[in-house]
Amino acid sequence: MSLRPFTVVSGPAAHLPRTNVDTDVIIRIERLTTLTREELGPYAFEALRYREDGSEDPECVFNRSEFRNAPFLLAGENFGCGSSREPAVSALQCLGIRCVIAPSFGDIFFSNCFQNGVLPIRLPAADIDRVAAACRNGEPLSVDLNAQTLNTHDGFCARFTVDPLRREALLHGLDDIGLTLREEALITEWQRLDRISRPWAWPVKR
Repeated sequence: MSLRPFTVVSGPAAHLPRTNVDTDVIIRIERLTTLTREELGPYAFEALRYREDGSEDPECVFNRSEFRNAPFLLAGENFGCGSSREPAVSALQCLGIRCVIAPSFGDIFFSNCFQNGVLPIRLPAADIDRVAAACRNGEPLSVDLNAQTLNTHDGFCARFTVDPLRREALLHGLDDIGLTLREEALITEWQRLDRISRPWAWPVKR
């Protein structure tokens, strides 16, 4: 699958300082029965974004004009915990989010981010608070995946690390299958040699 490459991304950073935000908070399960992934945006974080009468809650960070379509989400501990709901990442993307920064993540959510072109960054809570303060009024944050650095407008810089293979995939907009297909010539040659050495393992198609 071809994804949007992640190289250098800059823009506002919405701060959601809640711990244990699970995938059901990100997108409720019943929304996945009738909607495509591209239609999930209005329902992402709906319990936080909307009042009981369906109107927007102006206190919710996602409803503030400066953070609509913000590419960054600054989150709390254990973000994305709960069920293994891959469309939770798609719901974030529909809000414009390309990078989630948190002290820790649910393991499956963390992996799903990479599979769908979203960069999850682990940073200490103190660093996230520092970034949130610098970006509280919509000031830009910049993340350079190639250099593995995060920079605020006021000079704060934090370094982060990403698994080299996952970093390569994000830089080129590839999922695991796409990474594998980059070695198609080697795979084809291996198959050719294996057919010679183990012909019994390659049944002839009739």
